[in-house]
Amino acid sequence: MLKFILKGIFRDRSRYFFPIIIMSAGVFLMVFFLAFMDGYMESMIRQNARFETGHVKIVTKAYSELLAQKPYDLGLLDIEADLEKWKASYPQFDFVQRITFGAILDKSDSLGNSLRQGQVLGFALELLEDDFEIRNLRLAETLVQGRLPEVAGEILVSDRTFQAMQISLGDSLMLLGSTAEGSMSFALVKIVGTVNFGYEALDRGGIIMNLSDAQDFLDMPGGCSEILGFSKDGYYNEKLFKSTKADFNAKNTKDDEFSPVMLALADQNNMGYMLWIMDFTFMMMSLVFVIILGIVLWNSGLMSGIRRYGEFGLRLAIGEEKKHIYMILILESVCIGIIGSLLGLILGFAASYPLSIWGLDMSQYGKTSSLVFENVIRTKLSPDIFIYGFWTGLLSSVLGTALAGSVIFKRQTSQLFKELEQ
Repeated sequence: MLKFILKGIFRDRSRYFFPIIIMSAGVFLMVFFLAFMDGYMESMIRQNARFETGHVKIVTKAYSELLAQKPYDLGLLDIEADLEKWKASYPQFDFVQRITFGAILDKSDSLGNSLRQGQVLGFALELLEDDFEIRNLRLAETLVQGRLPEVAGEILVSDRTFQAMQISLGDSLMLLGSTAEGSMSFALVKIVGTVNFGYEALDRGGIIMNLSDAQDFLDMPGGCSEILGFSKDGYYNEKLFKSTKADFNAKNTKDDEFSPVMLALADQNNMGYMLWIMDFTFMMMSLVFVIILGIVLWNSGLMSGIRRYGEFGLRLAIGEEKKHIYMILILESVCIGIIGSLLGLILGFAASYPLSIWGLDMSQYGKTSSLVFENVIRTKLSPDIFIYGFWTGLLSSVLGTALAGSVIFKRQTSQLFKELEQ
């Protein structure tokens, strides 16, 4: 039966050519768009986790209420013992301490006269005793010139800040800020390297310094503003993160405003809403593509059906039932749908694969965007995308034929005989 149906399809070019072109184009667009959006969303999650949210984050209750302001004066103090306990209780995460602060970087001449000043966003993390943060933020790969800090007092600056302030590697500059208690603070820092972070907020004016240097600068001995936790497999797992958050808060959060509280990635930077929007978009795209392609193929099927009225009349004349003719049309649409969908998947893969390696430079859009994503967006090819694309093409083919073929039941057999005679 299948061999007979395939012969019937491919001996009549009008039956397969236009439907296959339409389906393959639709599946190609869907696969490419979903791969790009999936890659964009993964980039957003990864970049937010690296620089802002972690997969989970531990802060004080008071800090969590002013999270966007990053008030390090409401940070965690003397938490070494607690941190070791949390590492033992939640071994599925790597915990790191961070401090984010604002400061002024001042370049002076040999007499101490200020030549240039620039506002910078300080980003303090562990650089000297552990290389996890260096690997996590890909500092070695994004280093533009110079080297990574090796001793206390050495910092990295964004390459854009380095060029704007016209400073040189090895220069010693004054860092001016305020301590956690609100008093003025000063520190002499040495520029040893420049970095292109791929994160617009830091690229505009960021510096990276060692955590212990920042603790001295901000008068936060043994403290930090945030503790970020990263899952050891590196992947976003919403169910795991939420269950960990609930368990941690039940054991550690009290009425005290400085008691620790854990936040999941979805609780920060409006990420929960963004993730829901993306899931909803994927679902709606599949539905819309099925409907649109189904309508287009419905029209194609009606045109094909007009040319085949004589065939239908002959088949009815020799005793074939309308139901059987309709089922044969559905089987034909399944065969055409499989062929068109597979062709669309191949084209979608061919267009998406190069971008999954080399990516697309989106840095120009990041300058005016409040969203956090990497400067280079890469498509993400996953089995789910190909499954979505394949079933979209197949269902649209069946839907179009089902709608077009229903006219067989609406026409009288005598009318089909008359058309056969003509």
